[in-house]
Amino acid sequence: METKQLGKTGIFVSAIGLGGMPMSIYNRPPESQSISVIHRALELGITFIDTADSYCKDESDKHHNERLIHKALTSYKDDISQVIVATKGGLMRPDGSWTRNGSPEHLRQTIRVSFEALGGAKPIDVWQYHSPDSNYTIEESLAPVKEAVETGLIRFVGVSNFSVEQIKRARDVVDIISVQNQYSPWERQPENDGVFKYCEQEGLTFLPWSPFGGSRRHQNLQDIPAIAQLAKQKGVSVYNIVLAWLRSKSPSILPIPGASKISSIEDSVHAINVTLSDEEVQKIDRAT
Repeated sequence: METKQLGKTGIFVSAIGLGGMPMSIYNRPPESQSISVIHRALELGITFIDTADSYCKDESDKHHNERLIHKALTSYKDDISQVIVATKGGLMRPDGSWTRNGSPEHLRQTIRVSFEALGGAKPIDVWQYHSPDSNYTIEESLAPVKEAVETGLIRFVGVSNFSVEQIKRARDVVDIISVQNQYSPWERQPENDGVFKYCEQEGLTFLPWSPFGGSRRHQNLQDIPAIAQLAKQKGVSVYNIVLAWLRSKSPSILPIPGASKISSIEDSVHAINVTLSDEEVQKIDRAT
């Protein structure tokens, strides 16, 4: 498995990670199936797993995905010492909806619960503030995060859904190693708002969420000629083409495709071997 450095930490992780979200929301698979997916990902060399306290069905189910990942890791028979788990906090799931909560009190509490859900034996590898809450300043929301770093609950910190200005403000409070914003062939804002350029300049890892464009796009990738034709020419899946496109866009990008089936994560890992020429990248750019 190809690796890349996580921020400027000196830690190298797999160049493609695993997103845990599909294992814990809406039509979640049986737990045994999800654990098998995680185990297969580890066998394939994946050492970066992305989760969140809000990857669950509703508030009564909070932290489901974190507990699932911990269960999978502790039941895995081989070495997991190099595996990095990145979680997030700051979103709520009332009745299955998504709302923001950047209250320092809430973040202080959810960090503690995430720490315990992930085993409580070592600091959370990476904790990311999931989305800025306009009811609180960035400085207010990240104050308990800095505390958690200082007290040993968190090792590294990232942010999600942040602009360049917000990232800069966050870095004035606590060291930031990663940024997780939406990015796909159909959602290109990081190319234009300076986030890519800033991550590259500052050595921050960029984690693109919803890389296949969400459920609607996910179902229709085969219907996009530019992507379907390239997949056929290279003998790979349309998902491989999108992941290769992501990796070609910036050296800071570490894709984290979600999976709830073994076949899905096996396919995603195969994208490591797919390269696109500048002309092929531009073809996808124009088509999407």
